[in-house]
Amino acid sequence: MTAMTRLSPPGRPARILLLGGTSEIGLAILTALHAPADTRVLLAGRDTERLAAAGRALPYQVTTLRYDATALATHEELIKTVFADGDVDLIISAAGVLVAQEALDRDPLRAGLLVETNFTGHVTTLLAATERMRAQHTGTIVILSSVAAVRPRKFNPVYGAAKAGLDAFGRGLADQLHGSGVRVLLVRPGFVVGRMTKGMAAAPLATTPDQVGAAVAAALDKGADQVWVPPSLAVLATVIRLIPRPLWRRVRM
Repeated sequence: MTAMTRLSPPGRPARILLLGGTSEIGLAILTALHAPADTRVLLAGRDTERLAAAGRALPYQVTTLRYDATALATHEELIKTVFADGDVDLIISAAGVLVAQEALDRDPLRAGLLVETNFTGHVTTLLAATERMRAQHTGTIVILSSVAAVRPRKFNPVYGAAKAGLDAFGRGLADQLHGSGVRVLLVRPGFVVGRMTKGMAAAPLATTPDQVGAAVAAALDKGADQVWVPPSLAVLATVIRLIPRPLWRRVRM
């Protein structure tokens, strides 16, 4: 069992915001924290019924909020509402969708919505939250990137590009916040066997939401700024970057 993660000052219940409130990985992270029962969790997402069900399964004090990652103009107001009730100790930015490239090729608008969900929505929401966390002088932002960010493949260039953008944003945000008391943890899992990848053949070094959750909880305890899940992906990422482009085009993984 992972040691309990200290999220808030002694005597005050922690407040956690999960963006993408029905994300399997996001919910697995919350469970793996083993935080006190009085921890206040805000699940933000689109599907009210699934949010309510997810909240009932968590051992915390849960509130649900309406959040659409593609409704960019609403994000500032959402964050304003969240912080109006007090400091937020941890934000987990986990909104994401995965759509087969063939479907995106036939529907460019759907491709644009995927980019908004997996990249742009994170930027608009987290920038609004960052200013308020900076004023707190404390807090942690967890951003769910992917090994797909290392080098987009011809089999999923839109998804890979969105994750590459998010990864770059996360690294830049971490540098921007250095010394402010607010830190960023960038999470790069490989293929995660779960609802989003149902029906797909598992890639090498596949993992599960629970394994990602445990790795993130451990990384938070250590004060890490990035975590690969599994850790061996860090080595694979180095190899991927070095493969000559003509050969990379022939890789099927």
